[in-house]
Amino acid sequence: MSYSAETPLAHMAGNQCEQRAGDLPRLLVADRDQLALETIHAAVRNQPWAVSWACDAADTIAVVKKFRPHLVLLDLAIPGGDGIQVIRRIHEINPETQIIVHTALHSTETAVNAVRAGAEDYLTKPLASNVLRDRLSYWLAQREVQNREVQTELDLLDSFTFGGVVGRSPAMLHLLARVRRVAPHFTTALVSGETGSGKELVARALHTWSGELGSFVTCNCASIVDTLFESELFGHKRGSFTGATDDRPGLVLAAANGTLFLDEIGEMPLLLQAKLLRLLQNREVRPLGDNNAVKVDLRIVAATNRDLRKQVADGTFREDLFFRLSTVHFAVPPLRERQEDLPLLIRHFLVDCAARYGKPGLNLSRRAELVLTRYFWPGNIRELENSLNYACMMAQNAVVDIGDLPDYLLTPAESEQRTTPMTMAEVEYQHALHVLQLCDGNRVRAAELLGIGRATLYRMLARHETPPRT
Repeated sequence: MSYSAETPLAHMAGNQCEQRAGDLPRLLVADRDQLALETIHAAVRNQPWAVSWACDAADTIAVVKKFRPHLVLLDLAIPGGDGIQVIRRIHEINPETQIIVHTALHSTETAVNAVRAGAEDYLTKPLASNVLRDRLSYWLAQREVQNREVQTELDLLDSFTFGGVVGRSPAMLHLLARVRRVAPHFTTALVSGETGSGKELVARALHTWSGELGSFVTCNCASIVDTLFESELFGHKRGSFTGATDDRPGLVLAAANGTLFLDEIGEMPLLLQAKLLRLLQNREVRPLGDNNAVKVDLRIVAATNRDLRKQVADGTFREDLFFRLSTVHFAVPPLRERQEDLPLLIRHFLVDCAARYGKPGLNLSRRAELVLTRYFWPGNIRELENSLNYACMMAQNAVVDIGDLPDYLLTPAESEQRTTPMTMAEVEYQHALHVLQLCDGNRVRAAELLGIGRATLYRMLARHETPPRT
């Protein structure tokens, strides 16, 4: 603990810290102004805080490293340094620390710069004890809400994970209810959706809830060379072609009594589509070079990110195979249409990364969470998972901060100053521009995707035609 030797509160502050240990929220007061210190002491007296004190910039940084405060009351005119740089340095040390700044040199520009640097709130001197007490009480209440939210997300993660699929949005709950009803009865199913939306997870849920004891075997149709496709899928006998030195059963027989997952089915060659259709009709397979067909009992789930109806019209996919596969069809919604699932998915991947990388208790800073929740996620869940995996590897402590996120998630301004978060208005504006770009400049469609009125979108864009001064 550190404190200004000039303040009569020194002895009292030291006793306060000794008496308040354990799991109490930790408050660092970084100021040397006598009147302000007396006001702050009056505000925190008899409140549930463990308090430490610092009198200059170097002292503040030293105490932050040792005391690890949850909240810092910082005088922007702290002796020995630039208050804005102190804010940034505190966040470098501990991204979760929140900062309330106060200063007698009030100006709009100063307040904006402090908030941009990462301050949570801005107060002017002279401080009023009742105002400060209200702010601190509000902070405590918000901290309790955030703690409950984390625990609630963990509880919900258990409650809303179904067969490996995480989701609580109405769209996903409806989809999973259908999957559960169909799973015990289906023999073929088609799962469609954008790349990275979780089609394989839905297929695995079908397999899990089917009650079958066999294996779940995956075949990526886009990754197999055309000349080897039949052998990979149906197997071959020794000597059936050059290089066939041994008998090979193929993926169909490997999935016997289980489920065969044909990913990217739209990439399958037409010749193989005909043989797959015979497998579905006759439930038998004949390996290359074998004169005898083998009966096989299995379930087949095909997945595609393409429009198979269009491929049928183009002549690149068999119509009879399409209708056979799509007897049961599940369309997986993209992540942008299931925003309610995003906090659960983030928590799911954080828990997974914590175990994988040996970083228990991994969490997100508030500004990192803001970036993740405002991003459009065109690559869906796979992109989210990859981004969080990278961020968790980069994190130097138990908190994933904005500087740990992949650069492409950040605006150019943030990439240049990794410790400077955007204001909420700027984040909304950048997201609106991104959606507008995806809609090819169609403002009506962009407003619909954003869930706002056209007039609101026009006002948002008009406000930012000239970039705000900082």
